Amino acid sequence: MKTTSLSMIAAACFIASSPVAHARSTYDGSWDLVFVTQRGACDPSYNFTVNISDGIVTHPNLVKFRGYVARSGSVRASVTVHEKFASGTGRLTGTSGGGRWSGHTGSEQCSGYWTAQRN
Repeated sequence: MKTTSLSMIAAACFIASSPVAHARSTYDGSWDLVFVTQRGACDPSYNFTVNISDGIVTHPNLVKFRGYVARSGSVRASVTVHEKFASGTGRLTGTSGGGRWSGHTGSEQCSGYWTAQRN
């Protein structure tokens, strides 16, 4: 079963690995994300824009996710929407980045990679 919701959840996984946000992160600003499903019955790809402010990644439609950007550019995040869950890791540089994501909706497993470009 294809689910845009799981792709949106995966997009939120582009978030970071630091227990505390850093003031004025090098990565602050708007980022365009592309998530590609390599395994599972999720949508083949999904485009998405997030904002990073003080090392915290936000998206206006995703309420329950957690993630931060570390000073090193390392990213890790997780998100839950109803019975759907996804998590991901990766790295940002000055203007781009990428990593891996995986998740599930019910018993359906999906995984793939993500890329990021600073706006």
